[in-house]
Amino acid sequence: MVSARVEVTGLDPWRLGGELWAADHRAARSGRLAGLCFSGPNLIPLRGNSSALRSFADRALRKQRICSSLVGPAEQVLGLWDELEPEWGPAREIRGDQPLMATDRQPAVAPDAFVRPVRPDELERYLPAAIAMFIEEVGVDPRAGDGGASYRARVAELISGGRAFARFEGGEVVFKAEIGALSRTVGQIQGVWVHPDRRGHGLGTAGTAAVVSRLVNGMGRTASLYVNSFNAPALAAYRRLGFSQVGRYATVLF
Repeated sequence: MVSARVEVTGLDPWRLGGELWAADHRAARSGRLAGLCFSGPNLIPLRGNSSALRSFADRALRKQRICSSLVGPAEQVLGLWDELEPEWGPAREIRGDQPLMATDRQPAVAPDAFVRPVRPDELERYLPAAIAMFIEEVGVDPRAGDGGASYRARVAELISGGRAFARFEGGEVVFKAEIGALSRTVGQIQGVWVHPDRRGHGLGTAGTAAVVSRLVNGMGRTASLYVNSFNAPALAAYRRLGFSQVGRYATVLF
């Protein structure tokens, strides 16, 4: 996500939608960074040892918390949370083990031929499924606060960019997924959801295969995603598709 933003906007905070922090200015001048952290709607520590994480925490604590979560490599997220918890805690939820998975090959499962990009005029039919997925995954309603205006705008942006995919049956979404971030080399799949009445029939696996195929074959990117370690069915499905674990993420939700 951070790479995708920087590639498009550069480092200007207003255009980037946040700030990119380096832990050591001298290291930055030499082209080597001891630590790196993105501060925006999410706080994302990308790399750094305990000293770097402490400096990021010091900076974050200079003003009121604005991020909705900490997310990123588990070692950095949990280390940064250790520094922030006395002031920002308690967290609403900590997901400390989220396998980061990736594949750069055609999926091993046949893609669902009925999964396609969502059209802009289908926003109203797609939005209820997106909201249902968000509530299931994050545990809060994305319409809270502003009546859903900002979430609706984000979903509309994904649709207009050709990065929201769905299978419709009788005008209703029965499978959905999105490419949430797209850098020059990697696309991050997010928001995988199957209608409750259609679960257990392989729609999620075949639908995700369609999105993977679009990323790998259509866009020339590596497909990535991360999933909660306790979600055994999803992990098994992603492994059947050809994903392998390449790292471990963690998320702290507020």
